[in-house]
Amino acid sequence: MTIDDNRIEGYARALFEVARADGTLDEVEDELFRFARSYESSETLRTTLADEGIPAGKRQAIVEDLLGDSATPTTVQLISMVVGSGRASDLVAIVDALVQRASSAKNLEVAEVRSAVPLTDDQQARLKAAVANATGKQVNLKVVVDPSVVGGLVATVGDTVIDGTVRTKVEQLKARL
Repeated sequence: MTIDDNRIEGYARALFEVARADGTLDEVEDELFRFARSYESSETLRTTLADEGIPAGKRQAIVEDLLGDSATPTTVQLISMVVGSGRASDLVAIVDALVQRASSAKNLEVAEVRSAVPLTDDQQARLKAAVANATGKQVNLKVVVDPSVVGGLVATVGDTVIDGTVRTKVEQLKARL
């Protein structure tokens, strides 16, 4: 492990322990995951929160304004702490390590599913069962809305990728023609 890997794991472990002690691990884990995906897809947000030229307090205020009442106080405080300590560039890696740690604690594998549209609770429950059946593993389902998927779904569980997207099916059809 490199120094950066150790630092990322250290932050993930600390965030995990704070959320677990607070009794909100499941909710905080989900909120952190969703924030990390938004952060990952917004160049403006990444640039702003990682800009050391902007005072830490101002960057933390941006996080608090963005999340407001839509996240638990623990989530807001954890993201604010990472940003304030100058680790915003590692935020996605830290959150992904936390999600992995939380899933492992529940003996689950992380299943990241990308869909063009939000999924209902019923759709998520059926998808969770289908992914578990396909992989033989119990999963912690994390859904990411990704318009580039166009239609269908792509699920990643560890090294296994299940691609049922319309885009892939069209590409396969083109290749056959």
